[in-house]
Amino acid sequence: MWQLFTFPLCPFSRKLRLLMGEKNIAYEVVREYPWEGRDGFWQMNPAGRTPVLFDAARRRALCDSRAICEFLEETVERNPLTGGTALQRAEIRRLVALFDENFYNDVTAPLLHERMKKRLVLRQPPDSKILREAMKMAHGHLDYIDWLVDTRQWVGGSTLSLADLACAAQVSVADYLGGIDWKGHDQARGWYAVMKSRPSFRPLLAEKMEGLPPPPHYALVDA
Repeated sequence: MWQLFTFPLCPFSRKLRLLMGEKNIAYEVVREYPWEGRDGFWQMNPAGRTPVLFDAARRRALCDSRAICEFLEETVERNPLTGGTALQRAEIRRLVALFDENFYNDVTAPLLHERMKKRLVLRQPPDSKILREAMKMAHGHLDYIDWLVDTRQWVGGSTLSLADLACAAQVSVADYLGGIDWKGHDQARGWYAVMKSRPSFRPLLAEKMEGLPPPPHYALVDA
């Protein structure tokens, strides 16, 4: 069985966990806080980031969420999440990069720093100006998600894809940290409710970060 080294609010690990859930790949979660700088973890991934997927029997570690997702897509045939024509696959990969990079840098990363790391690690108060800017940026991204799900069946096209998982992973962390205002974003909210209702999402909704509880609506499928 794979071991997945991660912490509850890592959005890239959440993307991978959703993929593994959709593909019915068994794994064991190993709690890892990369900011602690544990030597054993850095030996597995010199970048010092989660997720790391580790095969203990073969002593093999896979790093970087996109690389791991591509590996599992290529080696596990059931329930493909980067399928379709070459153009359709290119669109899925474009959107995965958009959510992994733009959404993360604009919204998820500042929320994690201000509301998680400052509280649990640095013991500092959050910067309200940074939080307001992150929530403002979230509205722009939700506008785009509204348009995507208004013009196609799923975020990446006509079927559920890795683009949906990447998007939902980032949104879920931002929502956990109270950074999402759904007002005026009915399309995105409806899509996210569908994502939350999937069996692959249930372990994420049940897991909490120690010392940092989510808002009451977080685990409700229709909220």
